[in-house]
Amino acid sequence: MSRTSCSVQEPGGFLPARHSANVLTSGMRITQARNVRGKVRVPGDKSISHRAAIIGSIAEGVTVISNFGTNADCASTLACLSKLGIRIEREGTILRIFGPGKDGLSAPSDVLDCGNSGTTARLLAGVLAGQTFASTIAGDASLSSRPMNRIIRPLQEMGAVIGSPTGTLPLAIEGKRPLAPIDHRLPVASAQVKSCVLLAGLFTEGTTSVSEPPSESPGPVSRDHTEQMLKAFGAEVTESDAAVGGGSEHTISIGGGSTLEGGMIEVPGDISSAAFLIAAAAGLESSSLQIEDVGLNPTRTAVIEVFGMMGASIEVEEHRSVGGEPLGRISVSGGLERVPGTIVLDESVIANVIDELPVLAVLATLLESGIEVRDASELRRKESDRIAAVVANLKRMGADVEEYDDGFRIGRSDLKGAAVNSFGDHRIAMAFAVAGLFAEGETVIEGAECADVSFPGFFGVLENIVS
Repeated sequence: MSRTSCSVQEPGGFLPARHSANVLTSGMRITQARNVRGKVRVPGDKSISHRAAIIGSIAEGVTVISNFGTNADCASTLACLSKLGIRIEREGTILRIFGPGKDGLSAPSDVLDCGNSGTTARLLAGVLAGQTFASTIAGDASLSSRPMNRIIRPLQEMGAVIGSPTGTLPLAIEGKRPLAPIDHRLPVASAQVKSCVLLAGLFTEGTTSVSEPPSESPGPVSRDHTEQMLKAFGAEVTESDAAVGGGSEHTISIGGGSTLEGGMIEVPGDISSAAFLIAAAAGLESSSLQIEDVGLNPTRTAVIEVFGMMGASIEVEEHRSVGGEPLGRISVSGGLERVPGTIVLDESVIANVIDELPVLAVLATLLESGIEVRDASELRRKESDRIAAVVANLKRMGADVEEYDDGFRIGRSDLKGAAVNSFGDHRIAMAFAVAGLFAEGETVIEGAECADVSFPGFFGVLENIVS
């Protein structure tokens, strides 16, 4: 394979990544690229796919979901719902869920295995807290090390009995019907915790509210896919903003008497997946990339604004809205404009770019004054300790990088190809595939197959647009 920029070493030579990415036994090898060109689509948004399936399963009637995410995390959600007695039919990316209503779930005969999906575990916990049966939520070793106390405490306050001596998975949930409505204030902005409480609120006889930490401007602090999805299914959801101190506190309320009705849901392309391709195109001169039908929810497009701050040339064209979720085309031209001074990302934006920080760190190596990330300690509690993973891999590639408890500083660096580790984390694997495109020489990513967790076929897509 001459001129192949992404390939996998196997006995007998090199094979295209698109034929081998799911069966890697050795490292994925990436070589320096000239540019990225083409038109692509990315998989259905993982966050929205989870929510559509879970809410569709407690709605009344059939829900048809198109462009449902094909990743491993979404498969975990479907497997758990099937164990709860939900009939699901699937043809490719089209899903039909036969919803029995809020009272129609059945006691599972086995543990509900969420795999590596924190969204599955936390959102399902909210639904299971309001059932009349017992269930146990478990996950793989990585997910079982992630903290769950932020959902355990409010669910216990609502009346659910949850057993977890360590505050981690597995969670033994004794549901209660009805749950008690609560007014919950999030200590840290978290879409998953917010969603868990709102879903549990469906099983109360009153109104449950969740308030996010005060911010500089009105509106949601964390991604609001659950609120939008619940509205699309007919739930009684209201939102309000109130002045608190020098900021604005956003509150979402849900009525326990809400009846959910099945319908048609179209899942936009995942902007978090698109971010890796955007970074690759932006960082390579003469690139020209168009990504079609990407979700443009305002709580997710902060990453586009950050790319702009970093000097990227990006055009966004919104086409239409489906179920409260806008989508459109993102066009990227290669090359970064010179940016004066160090870019600082802190609590004002971190919650809305938390998943994209690894690839933003990689792109920052091309900036004259680099980037500083603070108030991002949540990164240490993801599929891996992403702060430590980013710092370790960038150091191996010769980058100027400094680690903080709550983030890192990345300086202008000429990256060198090196052996790096995915740490079993899909976003680390994909971020350092992009780093390999920028680096002189060859980069080998051990454990790159974990990219399938959120972006199946990522390396094949990358190979097809890189030259």
